[in-house]
Amino acid sequence: MTDSNDWAFPTHLRPSTDDFGFDLDAVLDSLVLVRAEIPEDAFTASILGTERTGNGVVIDPSGLVLTIGYVITEASRVWLSTNRGTLVEGDPVAYDQPTGFGLVQPLGRLGAPHLRRGSAASCRVGEEVIVAGHGGRAHALKAKVFAKREFAGYWEYVLDEALFTMPPHPQWGGAGLVGRDGRLLGIGSLLVEEKADDETSQGNMLVPIDLLEPILDDLLTLGRANRPPRPWLGMYTTEVGRHLVVAGVAERAPAAQAGLQVGDVVMEVAGERPESLADLFRRIWRLGDAGAEVPLTVARKGEPVHLKVRSADRNDFLKKRRLH
Repeated sequence: MTDSNDWAFPTHLRPSTDDFGFDLDAVLDSLVLVRAEIPEDAFTASILGTERTGNGVVIDPSGLVLTIGYVITEASRVWLSTNRGTLVEGDPVAYDQPTGFGLVQPLGRLGAPHLRRGSAASCRVGEEVIVAGHGGRAHALKAKVFAKREFAGYWEYVLDEALFTMPPHPQWGGAGLVGRDGRLLGIGSLLVEEKADDETSQGNMLVPIDLLEPILDDLLTLGRANRPPRPWLGMYTTEVGRHLVVAGVAERAPAAQAGLQVGDVVMEVAGERPESLADLFRRIWRLGDAGAEVPLTVARKGEPVHLKVRSADRNDFLKKRRLH
């Protein structure tokens, strides 16, 4: 995700007050810039870097900021910047791995308006929306929802129904998806590629805001949702045609300890063949909570290899927040 503010969408790509029946500038002023500093020895440092930048949305009068979790995971320090130039340190109070959401509580007065939350369930495919980052109208984009469907990520992540928009916003991480009623519908997560009729186009995947409501109180009081942690293996798996191929293995993770290797093709989980990446992860999660043993059969150089992976709670590998 680009970090420079020395750019702007062409005027015809930006939303205008005439396009939407709400106070556009007030909505866009709820977007903040999120900068995070991560220790060099953090578990995610080698993958996500030690200096991360994204967006966030102020979601309540206290100034609470909702962002995408990978921006603040293992952060030792977080800074929030508003469109009006206010700079405030923030406390990364929570990161929820199943949804991908992260929360930051400002440690001073932001002075930014909060954005009311809506429901992604009410958003239709083909609907015009706004995808916006910090920076006001120059960084706000008129877009359309082109799909609502399942999404599976190689890092052991599945959403039953994610939102997909086009054209793509270049500052997608933590960007706010705003519906026609001026309410927050989702939080930006990724840049994705779509293939149709031998042509490839790009868009954004966003996490529906509906997933926040059932866990928000837990995140604020406990720092994580009050549900058993899923079994995590630390294997990065991709779909190559009809095959599920291990593209990476996290250092010190359960998969590495069990001997899983890059290039292994996952054939079975507990004796059953997964049909897709999402199906692979769901079959692993159905075996129990974190700590459950996961029997895997992989093809390695054309030969079957049987492994037993003792899963873990991914949160145990992450540095915890610094208490103020």
